[in-house]
Amino acid sequence: MIQRIQTVFLLLASICAVVGLCTPVGHLHQSGIRVANFYNLWLAMADGTRVFSPWAMFVLLLLAAVISLVSIFLFKRRMLQVRLSVFNGLLLIGYYIVFGVFVSIFKSRYEVDFTLSWTVAFPAVALILDYMAFRNIMKDELMIRSLDRLR
Repeated sequence: MIQRIQTVFLLLASICAVVGLCTPVGHLHQSGIRVANFYNLWLAMADGTRVFSPWAMFVLLLLAAVISLVSIFLFKRRMLQVRLSVFNGLLLIGYYIVFGVFVSIFKSRYEVDFTLSWTVAFPAVALILDYMAFRNIMKDELMIRSLDRLR
């Protein structure tokens, strides 16, 4: 299980998703003054209150982390691993779509500017690692099928 390179890719994708959950993805500011910090689960306003509007982003990223982790232990069922990797990639793409929607909503509602944090790249790195795992799982599956054909 651990000797396969796709296991390492899936583990790193899961770690990237978890780190992305815990860090702010941006800042809302108005005239150079920070109005709020934008996390995946909440919007931390300057007065200390939290608005839990962006919980959907948290759920998508949490699902992506859990699916990557679960997919590691399904090493005997490669086609299920492939399907989970594709679904995980779709979840991560959906995360960025939902992220864009929330940014536009918050910019119009609070009439502020938005600055991205560098930590918003963690889900993208997880997506790339997920794709690399997908390719290696498919390579293993094709190799097994070619060996079955020779029998």
